Amino acid sequence: MNKTAIVIGATGLTGTHLVAALLKDPYFSKVKVLVRKPWAHARPGLESIIVDFDDRESLAAALQGDVLFCCIGTTIRKAGSQENFREVDYGIPVKCAEIAHEQGVAQFALMSSIGADPHSRNFYLRTKGETEEAVQSSGFSGVYIFRPSVLIGPRNEFRLGEWLGKYLIQLFYFLLQGRWKKYRAIKAATVANAMIAATKHADTGVSIFESDAIQSMGAS
Repeated sequence: MNKTAIVIGATGLTGTHLVAALLKDPYFSKVKVLVRKPWAHARPGLESIIVDFDDRESLAAALQGDVLFCCIGTTIRKAGSQENFREVDYGIPVKCAEIAHEQGVAQFALMSSIGADPHSRNFYLRTKGETEEAVQSSGFSGVYIFRPSVLIGPRNEFRLGEWLGKYLIQLFYFLLQGRWKKYRAIKAATVANAMIAATKHADTGVSIFESDAIQSMGAS
């Protein structure tokens, strides 16, 4: 195929795996990554585009392709405030979704979080749920939402909560069965593979994948 993939959040844990997998997949002839600063990862088929996420005109020029993948995310600690966190985890995905749809992009794959719920009392999970809710009505022919559990993989930054969650979940891994199976920790590379698989399957409408389903889709 001759598809163009667009990735926002390419420098994070899952985004890094996603870009690497897309570049190896003959289904995609070009991979465009939208970044705030130069990204020294020159590869055949890879186009790095420096954008200002507050500038709709520059985003409109960059958000042209077939599939938009979003792995962007931060922490409240890193963002500095709930307001700044929401601007990254809600503002950027929703804005890019709206603009990408206007530019004719057909599919949108969003990495969210297990437990995402627009009515949650937890600020993080409520923000993730509100983001999901917003992109579902963005007009794409296919919207694919992924809710992974704790992600496994080397990060450039230390996240205490995630570190504790990962080891607790791994400790009780085999006790997490049935409806609790979705809480098992999952490799970021597996999430990336599942995101690609869903867009290639090309179901229309909205599809939501919990962590156990993501494991099955992306394990191969």
